[in-house]
Amino acid sequence: MRVVVTGGGTGGHIYPALALIRYIKQTVPEAVFLYIGTEKGLESTIVPESGIDFESVHITGIQRKLSLENVKTVYRFYAAAKKAKKILNEFQPEIVIGTGGYVCGPVVYAASRQKIPTMIHEQNSVPGLTNKFLAKFVDQIAVCFSEAEAYFPEEKTSFTGNPRATEAAETVPADPPVVPSLGLDPSKPVFLAVGGSRGARPINEAVLQAAESWKEENFQVIYVTGSVHYESISKEAASRSLPENVVIVPYVENMPELLLEVDGILTRAGATTLAEITAIGVPALLIPSPYVTADHQTKNAMSLVDRGAAEMIQEKELTPALLTEKLLHMLEPSVNKSMREASRASGRPDASKALFTLMQKMISN
Repeated sequence: MRVVVTGGGTGGHIYPALALIRYIKQTVPEAVFLYIGTEKGLESTIVPESGIDFESVHITGIQRKLSLENVKTVYRFYAAAKKAKKILNEFQPEIVIGTGGYVCGPVVYAASRQKIPTMIHEQNSVPGLTNKFLAKFVDQIAVCFSEAEAYFPEEKTSFTGNPRATEAAETVPADPPVVPSLGLDPSKPVFLAVGGSRGARPINEAVLQAAESWKEENFQVIYVTGSVHYESISKEAASRSLPENVVIVPYVENMPELLLEVDGILTRAGATTLAEITAIGVPALLIPSPYVTADHQTKNAMSLVDRGAAEMIQEKELTPALLTEKLLHMLEPSVNKSMREASRASGRPDASKALFTLMQKMISN
């Protein structure tokens, strides 16, 4: 099996691709992969470090207003498609899979013009411009949220889920456990708060302000700031004299291991994060980023809220008091149990298998 995977720009496009590659390698050890990304994107570092052959094309995104730059982007698209065609001719893939980001446009388009079986994988509940454009050219479309199906042709759209869910579902408990290693009591409820690698100032401020009142609460909080923001947040926390039941760490090596030990999570509503927490079944308090395209994180969050797997606070409405109120509500035994069950029911832990099965059918046709 010879597979080309393309996707980039953000970890949300790259990590599901790598998870799928790992699954296929386990299932078909002789499979050969080539990843096509951009020369300066996050994928240009992450993919080679994962031991996967990497090629690049140059492409930028379309701006959402008329501009001279968009004319240049069209030129870059066709130049990138021409280079992609050359790469594909040399590699001779049996299938090409796009997992999102601008780079998918010219690569998947070139493959479709060469009659190579093509598929795009949409992680969010609202597809981006590139996947909307490619929908008319590809053979199959895989989605992670059933809500996304409405944007694509029904006859070639399948709900497969996110391959990161498969890896999360297969996670075994850490030995030794993570929570006590951080100085917390595993017999008491634990919330995980994830600020994200890019930071989220409103979340940081709300957590730090609210934490001052958590000294007498029965729950504990692990706040993962992201390495970039750890020093500044730690200084702010020190000035506030936070209680001992709040622990601040820069990052967590294996997030799914920690998810197995917590009673709830406070986080953004990125697709990969939601795939992991629903695979394990973690009640979530979601604060969607309002700065993403088409406000898709709010729609991602609502997918879980509507199923009873999560609660949501819009960033503009976030206050320390409301945050504490929501966390306490989620700890009520009946609420926590029902949210955990709803979370598991919302996930697709067999996502990698579903995608691989779809790939096999495409190749054999």
